[in-house]
Amino acid sequence: MISPMPRFPSWSGFAGGVPKSAVEVLPSRTAHLFRRGRAPGLRTAKTVLAAVVAFVIADALHTSHAPVLAPLTALLVVQLTLYETVAHGRERIVSVVAGVLVAVGFASVTGLTWWSLGLIVAVSLIAGRLLRLGPHLLEVPISAMLVLAVGGAEHAALGRVFETLIGAVVGVLVNLLIAPPLYVQPASDAIVELARRMGTFSTTLAEELRGDWSRETADRHLAQARALGDEVARADRQLARTEESARLNPRGRIAREAQPRLRSTLTALEHAQVGLRNLARALLDRTYFVPDEATAYPRPARNALAAVLDAFAVNLEDAVTVVSGAGSADTPGGPMAGHTADLDARRDELSAQLMIDPHTDASAWAQHGALLTAVDRLRVEIDTAIHPSDAPWRPAPLAERPRETVRRALASGPLHPSRATTVSGRRAREMAARLARGRSQRHS
Repeated sequence: MISPMPRFPSWSGFAGGVPKSAVEVLPSRTAHLFRRGRAPGLRTAKTVLAAVVAFVIADALHTSHAPVLAPLTALLVVQLTLYETVAHGRERIVSVVAGVLVAVGFASVTGLTWWSLGLIVAVSLIAGRLLRLGPHLLEVPISAMLVLAVGGAEHAALGRVFETLIGAVVGVLVNLLIAPPLYVQPASDAIVELARRMGTFSTTLAEELRGDWSRETADRHLAQARALGDEVARADRQLARTEESARLNPRGRIAREAQPRLRSTLTALEHAQVGLRNLARALLDRTYFVPDEATAYPRPARNALAAVLDAFAVNLEDAVTVVSGAGSADTPGGPMAGHTADLDARRDELSAQLMIDPHTDASAWAQHGALLTAVDRLRVEIDTAIHPSDAPWRPAPLAERPRETVRRALASGPLHPSRATTVSGRRAREMAARLARGRSQRHS
C-alpha cells in the first residue's frame, strides 16, 4: 500500500484561481523577497552602491558639472548575473556614447525643442539599429535627451564619455566583488513547485476518476495538463539563469555542482508532463468512441488508474525531496524504493483491468494501449527524477554560442526521411533502456 499522500493545495490556486482572502495573497506576493539562499535587499544595495560610487568618482575627477551619466551607466550595467554584466557592458557603453555624440552634434545646432527632440530620437534610433544594439537600442535616445537636458554638451563631450566608462567599470567591479549572484535556489524552488503542481493535478484527476466521469471532466483535465507546460517553461528559464550565472563567477562551483541534479530532474519532469498530457488526452478520446461517455472506462479500471495517479503523486513528492537536497533515493530498501515498486504494482493492476481482445474491440484495444503507454512514460521519467545525474558539468566556452549559431544556419536544411527515422528509433531505444535500467536497480 502507498503511504498517505500529503494534501496539496487546490488546483484553482495554481491555475489562475482566485484566493479566498488577502491573507493568502500576501505571502505569495512577498515570498520572493525572503527566498532561501538570498539575503533580502542585497541586489538593491549593490545597485545603490554602484550608482553612488560611480557618481563620487566622476565628481572627484570633475568630468562635468553634474556627472549623472556615471551612475546611470552603473545602474544599467549591474545585471542579474555577472556574465550578463560583462557580456552587455560593451553594448551599454556603445549605446551611451552614441547618445552623447548625437547630443553633442545637435547641441551645436539647436537646443531642446519639440521638433529637435523628435529629430534627436529618430537619429538616435537609426544609429542604434546601425550599431545593432538590440535590447539596448532605446538607451541611445535616452542618453542623448539626458545630455541635452543637462546642458553644455558641446563643451563636455569627452567628460561624458569618461563618465560612461567610469559607470561601466564600477558596475562590473561591484557585481564581481560583492556576492556574485548564482540563482541556484530560485531554480530549485521553481522545479519543486513544478513537481508539486503536477502532484496536485494527479491527485485531483484521481479523485475525479473515482466519481462520475464525463466528457466535460476529461476535457477540463486535458486543459489543466496542457497548462502545466507554462510551469515547465518557467522552471527552465530559472535554470537557464542559474547556468548562465556560473560563467565568469568566482562562486560558480556551487552552480556547477547543482546543475546536473537540477537539469536531469527538470528534464524528467518535463517528459512526465508530456505523459500526463497524453494520459488526459487518451481519457478524453475514449469518451468519443462510446455511446455513453460515462462508461468510457468501467469503474474498476478508473479506480485502478486513480491508484496509479496517487502513487505517481507520492513519487513526485520523493522527487521534491531529492531536488531540494533533503534526501536521497540511493538508500537500499528505503521508502522511495518502496514507492517506486508500488507504482509498478499499480500499473500492473491497471493493465489487468484494461485487458481486452483486439478482435473484439479494436478501438478500445488501441486506446487502452495509448493510456498504458502514457503511464509507462510516467514510470520511466519519475525514476529518472528520483535518481538525478551526478555527471560533472561546465558551462560552454564563451565562443561556443556564435559557433553554434553558424552550425545551425548551415544545417537548417530539411530533415531527410531516413535521418528522421533514425532519430525516432534512437529515442525509442533510449527510453526502453532507461526503463530496463530502472527495473534492474529495483530488483538488485
